Amino acid sequence: MEIDVVQGAPEGVEADVLVFPVPDPAALPETARALDSLVEGRLSHLVEDGELKGEEGCITLLHSEGRIAAHRIAAAGVGDGALLDADRLRTAAGAVATRTGDVGGRSIAWILGTDGSLSVAEQARAIVDGTAIGPYEPGRWKTNGDPQPQIERLVLCGDGAGDAAEEAWHASVVVSWTNRCRDLVNAPPNELTPARLAEWAEEAAGEVGIGFEALGPEEIRSAGMGALTAVSQGSDNPPRLITLRYEPEGARRDLLLGLVGKAITFDAGGLSLKPALRMEEMKSDMGGGAAALAATGAIAQLGLPVRVLTVVPACENLPGGHAYRPGDIVTALNGKTIEVTNTDAEGRLILADALWHARSSGATHMLDLATLTGAMVIAMGDYYAGLFANDESWADEIEGAAEASGDHVWRWPLHDTYKRYIESTFADMKNSSDYKQGSPILAARFLQEFVGEGPWAHLDIAGTAYLERSRGDYYRGCGATGFGVRLLAELARRLSS
Repeated sequence: MEIDVVQGAPEGVEADVLVFPVPDPAALPETARALDSLVEGRLSHLVEDGELKGEEGCITLLHSEGRIAAHRIAAAGVGDGALLDADRLRTAAGAVATRTGDVGGRSIAWILGTDGSLSVAEQARAIVDGTAIGPYEPGRWKTNGDPQPQIERLVLCGDGAGDAAEEAWHASVVVSWTNRCRDLVNAPPNELTPARLAEWAEEAAGEVGIGFEALGPEEIRSAGMGALTAVSQGSDNPPRLITLRYEPEGARRDLLLGLVGKAITFDAGGLSLKPALRMEEMKSDMGGGAAALAATGAIAQLGLPVRVLTVVPACENLPGGHAYRPGDIVTALNGKTIEVTNTDAEGRLILADALWHARSSGATHMLDLATLTGAMVIAMGDYYAGLFANDESWADEIEGAAEASGDHVWRWPLHDTYKRYIESTFADMKNSSDYKQGSPILAARFLQEFVGEGPWAHLDIAGTAYLERSRGDYYRGCGATGFGVRLLAELARRLSS
């Protein structure tokens, strides 16, 4: 999507649709009053007649009939003006983009305001996000019908638009990688195997000029990654340990951001077989790994001066004659032994080896992302991911990046008392608890055994990475969200400043 910034009068901007936001109850903002005069008060008449509404996501179109350069004017409802935030603006932008595509439009111009609660930079980011995310079409494998048309050009205009240029470009890069992440997570598991994910990562690394490495099953086993080896051995599709390295000039040498993402490209639960209902959605169990890889591509394309090491363990978790069993004891890369009590608690096993590998490879500040526990979905739904951290200042950095990016997180406790849930009679620990209590917390506490010394945080993105139904905002359908890409890119930007 091409991004243009035009400082000055919106009525001279050429576009299929020229947009201004409108609050609820509907009232024309200052930015729209000049337009109203040019179209002979027709916007005011629509407000008076109750046809122009300010309800969140409600779009009212008016043909300009040549009175301004744009073909149509759109009033985009943002809800209660006193509660306007970036997400409401993202929702409005997504609705405008979808409606524009429905009427055959390919270009949108948004008027930025200078008198609201959001800065022009914040408005720019939100509008770019919503415009790209809203019309996303997950049905790439359909053979009938036309896909939802994408917006080809977005113009940000108005008196303060000049201050939005850098932020708009930044957001356009990040959201492009966000949608690429969505493509990965939506891909069927017969196409996106661990090997194919590694190929995608290699292609992306070549595109942005960063280092790539992928270990195969023998190399993983020889390195001592007993946990990853165990989980992967039930499948005919061999595992990969994918590593990306971004080493820009001028970056701090005392900081290496370690990103670790779980990538179970299909999770049947192993011998602890999952129920058949909705098992097809388990292609999304690699959402954390996809987000880490895509975010690294965005960080590199943006040229942010921060060093990044990304480690993604990729495999399938299937039952079979070679599958690992409940009762098995495996040895992780750091030498600790793990009793397997549930083969469907596999994500923490592959992350155990990957986290230790990342720390041993020099990562100073680590963050892992994983669609880890169903209990997180029950607790937090589809809007917030759960955040766990061993360092307060590191947690604060991540929370700040989450709030600014639109990938929202909520802090959970990580108290040492939860370690008793994973105590084992036979090994150093076990991978799950018999008690149906606090499972997201004890899973995080398990991971903590493998993070070494230094700041670390864990994001349980189950529920936020893949939607069973529309979220009712700028994510208008089901499927992958690309959760984590925007957050990680914002975190890297903050660390590089």
